[in-house]
Order: sequence, then structure tokens, then C-alpha cells
Amino acid sequence: MLDFDLGELYVVETKVLNQAVKRNIERFPADFMFRLTKKEWNDLRSQIVASSRKHRGATYLPMPLLNMA
Repeated sequence: MLDFDLGELYVVETKVLNQAVKRNIERFPADFMFRLTKKEWNDLRSQIVASSRKHRGATYLPMPLLNMA
């Protein structure tokens, strides 16, 4: 799951979600999220056949959420 997926789920902007996590980092496990490299993001985008148009030209690299349990 990527940060913009979770933002969409909670109906908040991705930027707002990421700020909330950064401001409350002690509430999250150390491996909760990380920044993709440009290559990883390009590789992932090439695998997503029906990706959302609004995220295709994202100017930032998304942060996958690992520990959702």
C-alpha cells in the first residue's frame, strides 16, 4: 500500500498524511514507511496497468506502508 492509497482511504491529502506521520513518528513502528528511490517508483509504475491519473505525474516519491497490522 502506498501513502496516496492510505490518504484516499482516509479521505485526506497525501501531504497531510505524511506530515501527520512525521509529527507523530513515535506512534509508528520503525518500519512503517520508507521513501522509494526514483528507479523503484518507475519500476512500480510500469507494473501498475490501471494506475490513477492523478498519481502518474507525482513530483515526489511515494512512501510504501509496510506494517499495516
